[in-house]
Amino acid sequence: MRLALLLCFFSFIWLADCVPPTCYSRVLGLSKEIIGLLEKLNNYHRTKTCVEILPKMFLDVQNSCINTKLRDFLYVMENLPTQYCRERPRIMLLKQKVTNLYRIINRICYRDLVYFTDDCEAIETGQSTPHYREDRLQLLVEEKR
Repeated sequence: MRLALLLCFFSFIWLADCVPPTCYSRVLGLSKEIIGLLEKLNNYHRTKTCVEILPKMFLDVQNSCINTKLRDFLYVMENLPTQYCRERPRIMLLKQKVTNLYRIINRICYRDLVYFTDDCEAIETGQSTPHYREDRLQLLVEEKR
């Protein structure tokens, strides 16, 4: 009886791991991979000069400005000034991942993602400024008086 229960438990865990990723989980996972790859490229001596050309980017998949930022980032990656930078395998991998993320957001997950903010400055600086709705702002003003 215990063996059957144990077998059932492990088969449930195996089936739970086989669930296909949702659009949000795929986009989130890919954005974390891109951030990790950017950090590695910044620390790697052969690609450090190439990455310095790229615009700063802090990926937030719940920010509606991510589409334009990814498009601009891809434009810069396709027009890197030196052939050396364009041919580096890790730079090519980064370009491929950013292209995949851009395609997933704009084609596959179109209308499935929910954007909670439109703070474009947060994608460039990494620091979000709070935006209060009008009624919340009125309460804050009344509390200060």
